[in-house]
Amino acid sequence: MPRYLILRSFPEGLNIPTNTIGMNECLRIVDNNSIDDVTWIHSYVSTDKKQSFCIYDAPSPEAVRRAATRNNLPVKTIIEISILDPYFYL
Repeated sequence: MPRYLILRSFPEGLNIPTNTIGMNECLRIVDNNSIDDVTWIHSYVSTDKKQSFCIYDAPSPEAVRRAATRNNLPVKTIIEISILDPYFYL
């Protein structure tokens, strides 16, 4: 399955609480993603919380966009990526 880097912008900042509310929000996103066979691997968030860089496995960019729409998440850019592992050559 292809892997994608999704760039998102949050002008007001991304605020997911570190409690059961935040946990439930993340689980809701995972459930919504599964409708299109989209898997959220992990995300990085800038220190000002205005940008996120998310790694997803998905059948297509369109599937990522559909899942984002269901989750009310912005999508600035979707880039298909491959893994470069520094330990591959060891």
